[in-house]
Amino acid sequence: MNLHESVLSPGFVLNEQIARQVFEVLPEQGPILLITDKEGHSWPSDSDEYAKLNISEQFLKELCAKIDDGAEPVVTQINDCSIVAAQLATERSNCGYVIFALPQYGSESTLINMDLIEMLLSQLSLIARLIEKNNLLYEVQMKHYRMCSQSEIASN
Repeated sequence: MNLHESVLSPGFVLNEQIARQVFEVLPEQGPILLITDKEGHSWPSDSDEYAKLNISEQFLKELCAKIDDGAEPVVTQINDCSIVAAQLATERSNCGYVIFALPQYGSESTLINMDLIEMLLSQLSLIARLIEKNNLLYEVQMKHYRMCSQSEIASN
């Protein structure tokens, strides 16, 4: 798949829509969120803050491999930042991965708040499912309108 095809793929578009909806409601000093797909495209909630974390591509690949092996969520630490990563999927699509970077969180703070973090991960999955269902409904509606307009043209 070339770059043009992957950018127009339903998975890319879905991740783009998820990122737009979720990043809009993140608090300014809150977690840094990264959505990444299987092809390596990524959407950080705050590019500048994410860059400051200095997370290497190799580290991200290792996180994703652990998730693919069934370890989920993956919780780890980089310097003074906790990282929580999980799969982002709907019933129809494997969107890729979601990575929460929690600056100034030690591993103990992260573990204490794990229930809240897992709730956020569940909410992200719910948002992804709702966006996907909305997209499917839109497609069905457009097909219906096309069929109606074609039958009107044929009857005239």
